[in-house]
Amino acid sequence: MRAILKRLWKVQEPSIAHGPEGIQAVGHRQYVGGLWEEIGKLQFEFLVANGLQPHHVFLDVACGCLRGGVHFIPYLESGHYLGIDKEPLLIQAGIEELGPMFETKRPELLVSDSFAFERFTRRPTHAIAQSLFTHLPPPLVSTCLRKLRSAMDGEFYATFHLADGKTRNPRKPHDHGHFAYTRQEMERFGEQAGWRANYIGDWSHPRKQVIVRYST
Repeated sequence: MRAILKRLWKVQEPSIAHGPEGIQAVGHRQYVGGLWEEIGKLQFEFLVANGLQPHHVFLDVACGCLRGGVHFIPYLESGHYLGIDKEPLLIQAGIEELGPMFETKRPELLVSDSFAFERFTRRPTHAIAQSLFTHLPPPLVSTCLRKLRSAMDGEFYATFHLADGKTRNPRKPHDHGHFAYTRQEMERFGEQAGWRANYIGDWSHPRKQVIVRYST
């Protein structure tokens, strides 16, 4: 019964509209999944525990409205936070969340729906994609990994929903869709893009997303 319910849940249409319509309907914090303080701090503390220092250049892939950024930006040296997201409304909301910190720390924020990492003026040494691959089909996961491999040298952490076996995921991306992958699939995506993959697994995510490290 549990397996049947799980399959039914996956094929339901997401309850929040995709893109600007959804952002305006529920607000930027809810649109990115809520748990604002909990998940924001989790990302920051995890990266610092894994070696992130203020002088490093950090890239937040699918940074949204800076749920993680409001923790990373004060910690990093000025100009050393890079954020990219496809939704300009979320970027603008993130700037408002930062307040005066935006002017003093000068984060570099980029709107792109094509993973245009080459447009940043700095080359990152560390990066994270927190709950991005949970919303993307395989071709876009591979595209992100391939383009990022060309744009950085260092460590990239990515979260995903862990599947026990190959899962029939939606064909199109959706910010509130559910995509799940096996450990082997996520390792293969990275290796095919030129990364060395190291599955970490549990990192105390409140929604049980697991994490993998890709290294150059």
